Amino acid sequence: MKTIKKIGQFLKSKFLVVIRKEQDFSVITSFNISSGKSVAILVLFFILTFGFSLFLSKTLLRAWFDPFYKETENTALLLQLSETVDSLQLEVLKKDNYVKNIQRIIAGEAEYLEEFVEQDTSATPQRRSAEVLFEPSDATISILQEMRGVPLELEIGQAIDVGFLGEVYFFPPIKGVVTAIFDPKKDHFGIDIVAKENEPVKTIADGTVIFSSWTLGTGYVVAIQHSDELISIYKHNSVILKSIGETVKGGEIISIIGNTGELTTGPHLHFEIWYKGSPLNPQDFISFD
Repeated sequence: MKTIKKIGQFLKSKFLVVIRKEQDFSVITSFNISSGKSVAILVLFFILTFGFSLFLSKTLLRAWFDPFYKETENTALLLQLSETVDSLQLEVLKKDNYVKNIQRIIAGEAEYLEEFVEQDTSATPQRRSAEVLFEPSDATISILQEMRGVPLELEIGQAIDVGFLGEVYFFPPIKGVVTAIFDPKKDHFGIDIVAKENEPVKTIADGTVIFSSWTLGTGYVVAIQHSDELISIYKHNSVILKSIGETVKGGEIISIIGNTGELTTGPHLHFEIWYKGSPLNPQDFISFD
């Protein structure tokens, strides 16, 4: 109780503040102030100073006071540089492909991108642009026709030398249950695999996307050209993540499993492997369990 009384007396005690001139000590002004008011003024001054300092540390002086400022700034810079590098890599890839195409044209491996055709000896040469850079092979044409629903004239049971494929590792496009097997006699040139909803579909090996579109019967379809005239086809996707001309690595995600097209009976992936224009049984080379 004595302590409380002392504190109360201290807060009620008053002081006279006098301001004088230095030369003649004449009074300029004077005022009374209690200890309680002095404490309140000091507290208010501290609160205002702390609030103003906090405001500056989050705005004008953030670079000096915020320990996460530099980290955030560096992260944003890294993201920006990463996007720039990706764009540059894409441009370099496009230029490399362009140079390779020119080299193939010069070597006579493909038709010219542009050529001059003369109607007769007296006519002025006319310039003709090719719609495509390369003339597709018969095997590629037959596969593209099959993807578009055009009937094929296949010799079922014909002998195909695929010995080298047994030595190549193929990534499984998806893990799941095979519900329909390879049966060319019934025009089923691949297998059907049921997996989880929204499961990503992966390419079996390195290659280039040669078909990425919608077909009435098989929905969203992706086809990838691999080495040695090997082509893999992925049908009934819900989403396609790659475009024609893009290069992909083995195991890279190219689409999402779906249920698109008129020839589907539920969410699944229809997967095919073609070699030199002939379909192969995917289960002979890949395990889907």
